[in-house]
Amino acid sequence: MHSEISAMDECTTHCNNYSLVITCEHGGNRIPSLYRDLFKANQALLDSHRGFDPGAINMAKDLAAAFAAPLVAATVSRLLVDLNRSVRHPHLHYETIRKLPSELRDIILKQYYQPYRTQAEHLVRQAIAEYGQVIHLSSHSFTPELNGKVRNADIGLLYDPARPYEIALCEQWKLALKAYAPELSVRRNYPYEGKGDGLTSWFRQRLPQDKYIGIELEVNQKHIFKAGRHWPALRKVIVKSLCLALSKLGQNFPLRPIQTQ
Repeated sequence: MHSEISAMDECTTHCNNYSLVITCEHGGNRIPSLYRDLFKANQALLDSHRGFDPGAINMAKDLAAAFAAPLVAATVSRLLVDLNRSVRHPHLHYETIRKLPSELRDIILKQYYQPYRTQAEHLVRQAIAEYGQVIHLSSHSFTPELNGKVRNADIGLLYDPARPYEIALCEQWKLALKAYAPELSVRRNYPYEGKGDGLTSWFRQRLPQDKYIGIELEVNQKHIFKAGRHWPALRKVIVKSLCLALSKLGQNFPLRPIQTQ
């Protein structure tokens, strides 16, 4: 990976010029003590990509630190309740939880799902109220192979193709990643569709496109599991590339930088 490009100083300057909120819905595989007996035979599943997104919380923390942005991160396993799904999604819970009485599932929602969504919504709306616009980055990772099919990407940038602000940011971010690390395969709306069911889509239904810009960052877990400094180095590249992308957008697209005194 290239460690430097000519626009480095400009990128660093722009890191804190935009209002960002960082979230991580699948940051851990923790099962609260009250529900552990339900998963006592499922430790291997909890430790797999189905239990959480390995590396996603580290990426989220690095983004939050670099951009001085608020972070909302969860470490409860998505098998208990998937915070990136709507309440009516058939896979909101793992099958063991789906078999519980509705009263118990409602308790899980009240304990873990609703507080997370409420906090994320508060921060997003607060940023819009203060700065007129927010860039919401949701940090995820994906398994290199699913159902026998290899995923052909290193990084995925997910967005709604009907929202031009999101298109523009992802175009510039992809170009910036190519400038830093041309060996990486960066694909848009891969390995999932950005407009599918998720937290960003939930916000899009509630907020106008010129005020809310929601992007899901997906990193191939093969990079996370590599030994040595590879994964920390890649996280730095991702952060720096986003800085560069924002600096380019600031010149050519009406994203609204924070007005500093």
